[in-house]
Amino acid sequence: MTSEFPNAEQYAAETARFPGRAIVDIRAEAAAVTEAYRNQVLFDVNGDCLRMSVFEGEYRWHQHPDSDELFLVVAGELEIDFDDGGRARLQPWQALVVPAGTVHRTRAIGRTVNATFERQGARTLFVE
Repeated sequence: MTSEFPNAEQYAAETARFPGRAIVDIRAEAAAVTEAYRNQVLFDVNGDCLRMSVFEGEYRWHQHPDSDELFLVVAGELEIDFDDGGRARLQPWQALVVPAGTVHRTRAIGRTVNATFERQGARTLFVE
């Protein structure tokens, strides 16, 4: 599944699918996802963006050195592991901020949909 993930440059270069003032049915957008992993920028907001992530399984260990990352689970359950051994488990409509520079990985429990708020073009450093 790792080969399906974007590299750091692709992740940072993604632009918003929808312009300001567009009404977007995020539930319908999530329902249309058939891949095991899709993470896409829906909107730009000032210098930040709203991403919708739909995935199964686990993402790679990484950090965003210059951007906090707010996770809001919309459906399913999301675990976030931290390199210090900590772990958070989010249920629908729960949120958590991962501070900039924090090494973490996300793991979907079944199919998970979350909205993520972060700096547009946030740098990502993968930890292998």
